Amino acid sequence: MTDSPTPAEARSSLAEHVAAKGEEVRRKYGPSIGWTELQRILADRDLVRYPCQLVFDGTKLQPGELAYPEPKGERPEDGFTLCVHPYFSLDPRRVPWVALYQLVAVNYGPFASSDEAEIFGSAALGIDRETYYSGLCALADELDPAGEMEERCHSG
Repeated sequence: MTDSPTPAEARSSLAEHVAAKGEEVRRKYGPSIGWTELQRILADRDLVRYPCQLVFDGTKLQPGELAYPEPKGERPEDGFTLCVHPYFSLDPRRVPWVALYQLVAVNYGPFASSDEAEIFGSAALGIDRETYYSGLCALADELDPAGEMEERCHSG
């Protein structure tokens, strides 16, 4: 009988797995991931486990939220609608930054945290995690010109 992994070991294993998946995204669809590549990524079941349709719809988003993967049904196999803030429809080149972060929630559900989302997105884009996080914060700041989100983003 084998011992179950500790929570720290499980978290480390998940982090390694999402980093490898992010690197696979980059190998298959990079080095630059834009709107066209994102559409191909969303259709690739080796990388996005469940069907995922991207729409520009802010009605399901919390204030300051960039995107949200809304389940289409009770089971993950029913798929997701990736609701992206309509602001980003003005410049679809920036949508991959937002979408890649959310794909971890699609693939791993509640087991994944913001840490894994940052690891995956940064690996897919071929940048370091801090640069990715800072870029996401800058995008969030654009949605919040009054700066209300800035303190939360930059304190995390």
